[in-house]
Amino acid sequence: MLILKNVIIDSPNIDLQSQLTDILINKNGVIEKVGIAISPPKGTKVFEQKGAHVSVGWMDIGVQTCDPGFEHQEDLNSTMQAARAGGFTSVAPFPNNKPATHSKSEILYIKNQTKDYLVDFMPIGALSVDCKGRDIAEMLDMYHAGAVAFGDGSVPTQDSGLILRGLQYAKIFDGLIMNFPFDKSVAPHGQMHEGFVSTTLGLSGIPSMAEELTVQRDLQLLEYADSKLHFHNISTAGSVALIRAAKKRGLKVTASVAVMNLCFDDSKLQNFDANFKVMPPLREALDVDALIIGVQDGTIDYISSNHTPVDTEGKDLEFAYSQFGVIGLETAFSMLNTYCKTLTVNQLVKSMAIQPRKVLGLKMPEIKEGSTANLTIFNPEKEWLFTEKNIYSKSKNTPLIGQILRGQVEGVVNNSQFWLRPLEV
Repeated sequence: MLILKNVIIDSPNIDLQSQLTDILINKNGVIEKVGIAISPPKGTKVFEQKGAHVSVGWMDIGVQTCDPGFEHQEDLNSTMQAARAGGFTSVAPFPNNKPATHSKSEILYIKNQTKDYLVDFMPIGALSVDCKGRDIAEMLDMYHAGAVAFGDGSVPTQDSGLILRGLQYAKIFDGLIMNFPFDKSVAPHGQMHEGFVSTTLGLSGIPSMAEELTVQRDLQLLEYADSKLHFHNISTAGSVALIRAAKKRGLKVTASVAVMNLCFDDSKLQNFDANFKVMPPLREALDVDALIIGVQDGTIDYISSNHTPVDTEGKDLEFAYSQFGVIGLETAFSMLNTYCKTLTVNQLVKSMAIQPRKVLGLKMPEIKEGSTANLTIFNPEKEWLFTEKNIYSKSKNTPLIGQILRGQVEGVVNNSQFWLRPLEV
């Protein structure tokens, strides 16, 4: 059993919100009691920390687990450890593995390998075979096996016909198609956002147009198919405006944004730090402002960690040869709470816990007596030093090592299990 003492509940429709509250969880993982000054049974594990908050467990969509095929960068178990350390009780991994998650077998592999984990794994099935953007994958089989959405993950779909067929086919079972909007033909050798900084550094740029052209195309296809579409990790002010207008027209479109794109702009690349080389690329300050407003007004539905492990051999190279990607599961909340001060804690909880499940049409956990405990415990005011020893991921590609961050995850509860952050010695 576990009791959380004197915590602040951050969750909608909770009468005790902002009050110091106790939550008692029994050995079956069920919330037995929510109230003030609860006396726990003998032998109950007690968590109590000044300033601790509790919310519905967070969810991250679009995680790269690298398993199977690239387990030297990450595997399912290390993903689980990184996720729980970052406060996530559910992840929806992308299909970019080897083999790709493009059939019932790969969906079942992920679900069977993770069935006893504290963190729920809800796989996203590939839209095309091997994520190559040519032949449509076995979507219906994957749907019945447990796939929660369909898309080629970090591989942007270039073929308009494939997107259209996917939208039409998914409509049969009310499925969701996801696409990372990027027209590769516009910037085949791009290294960073095209603008003043890229020109100064002499690097090939990725213009905003490369994203916005795809957003425009996919919105037209969506309107024709009358289906459901999600844009994974938009990064430009133009994309925000296009999606805002599409929502006003009643199209069934959703969008997400990566943590890095809310926290930093392309000026971070002035020193050629490859740990800031991410996809989508860091854009200009005006884009960052538009993305934040998009989160605040609901144009952007949720925030993703964009967790993309890259090993040393792929990252510690000259900038032009370094791979895109940053790990983010363990630091997503802390980064936002530290560098994106215009978003409140309640807005972050909504974007990281509530909205991801709404987009996928999943059942929402609740913080009430009799409900199964699915909780994230965090302290938004606590400052801590992020070091390599804090990293549970197999890969260490992050620019945050050595930084003091504000806001730390203290534990998670899910699937009749709990994990509490070890006390620092």
